[in-house]
Amino acid sequence: MTEIPEHLRKRAEAARAKAAAASSEPAEPAAGADAPQSEAESKIPAHLLERAKKARERSAGGDATVEAGGAVAPATAAAAVATAAPPVAAGPGGHTQRLLTVVKSGSIQDVKATPQDKVHVWPHLLSVEFVAALACTAFVLIFSIWVNAPLQALANINQTPNPSKAPWYFLGLQELLTMFHPMVAGVTIPGIGLFALILAPYTDRNPSNKPEDRKFAISLMTVHLMFWAVLVIIGSFFRGPGFNFVFPWKDGIFFEL
Repeated sequence: MTEIPEHLRKRAEAARAKAAAASSEPAEPAAGADAPQSEAESKIPAHLLERAKKARERSAGGDATVEAGGAVAPATAAAAVATAAPPVAAGPGGHTQRLLTVVKSGSIQDVKATPQDKVHVWPHLLSVEFVAALACTAFVLIFSIWVNAPLQALANINQTPNPSKAPWYFLGLQELLTMFHPMVAGVTIPGIGLFALILAPYTDRNPSNKPEDRKFAISLMTVHLMFWAVLVIIGSFFRGPGFNFVFPWKDGIFFEL
């Protein structure tokens, strides 16, 4: 037999104690009952006994013996109470869970979605890059209309210009060739620099895009750019005839775009 919940027992005992204190007369039998309450019935409130009796009748298909006037015999009622399931407050569909035990507290309190610090590549990123590419193309087009390209005269195979300098973006390599062996200056040093830049994303796995959180990556790229920028500046302004070192404020500038 299933036990009656403790809170129902305490509630029934409190009701009986209050009734006994208010009147010395014995409690009247439950509505519709012809016999006084037995010891088993006295522990359960009358409305719960009535609910258990009806549930017993529905489950048994009307097998319970009903007396004239619609009351069940005391023995039958006591047996129904003893064998019936504990009376609990059931909700729709017979569910007995409380609402707060079924619904998580987060779904009730967190009414706003957690903000995401991410956007889709299209259209947020690609649209901005497309507009930037159009702006750069328009600038170069307008600049080429008003400013002619710095083309020199036709090359003379019988006369080599002195100094003979590479385009500015290759002057860093040309400057290295004056300091190291061609294998070291043209392959080893540039290869080490490119390999270090390739490994940089795997070395620094910080997902933040804030400069103050990416000190390693910013330092590495700054050293790389400053190293190459210094070589280009030296090759452009501090190299004269014979690719010798000169001071531009004393001997002039031997550099053309």
